[in-house]
Amino acid sequence: MWKLRCPRPKGSTLWLLGAIALMGMSLGSLSWWLDYSALVTLIRSWGTYAVAGYVVLFAVATAVGVPGTFFPMIAGALFGWVWGSVWALLGATLGAILAFLVARYCAYDWLQQRIAHHPWLHTLQQSVASQPFWFILAVRLAPFSPFSLVNFGFGLTAIPVTVYAAATFIGLIPSIVTYAWLGAAGDTLLTTGNQLPFLAASLALLSLTVLPLWWQRRKRPTKR
Repeated sequence: MWKLRCPRPKGSTLWLLGAIALMGMSLGSLSWWLDYSALVTLIRSWGTYAVAGYVVLFAVATAVGVPGTFFPMIAGALFGWVWGSVWALLGATLGAILAFLVARYCAYDWLQQRIAHHPWLHTLQQSVASQPFWFILAVRLAPFSPFSLVNFGFGLTAIPVTVYAAATFIGLIPSIVTYAWLGAAGDTLLTTGNQLPFLAASLALLSLTVLPLWWQRRKRPTKR
């Protein structure tokens, strides 16, 4: 039977990842993590520590598998489009790396016992082995890619964490920038009533979703 192979972690790594998981569970239920207004109010109340607190909060949420769609929008609303994109990209990348490490080191044995025999895991391992950077980049750029599930899935492969981190960082740029733009434009709409930035950001988000699907269909060979 095919088995996953990856290095065993040091004790300090396990303690760190365990602390992250406990922190995520202690911060509240899933409904709290998905409450946009509550998160904006909380982060804004941190004042000068808002940026650092936001990055840590986004990273922890991603590491424990919480859907993070709202977080880039929150960054855009709080820090503006440019800096919001920067901080959201940092938080998302750190969270993706932490989730990768959790799957590889904390949940490795448990997952191997339950899903190592599934064919999709064989396919994933083969794809990563042939062109790891480009495969991860393509997955990150694909629309409707389940971000949290993908993070844990890649942790079950033998891909080096450095390659995973680099491809993830680059692949997340289009979606993070677009969602941060949408958050900043939404904040402008609420404060000034100007609808144009929000409409432009919504159009960009629609393009980000539709264009990859159109390109895939265009590249697919025509059947006669």
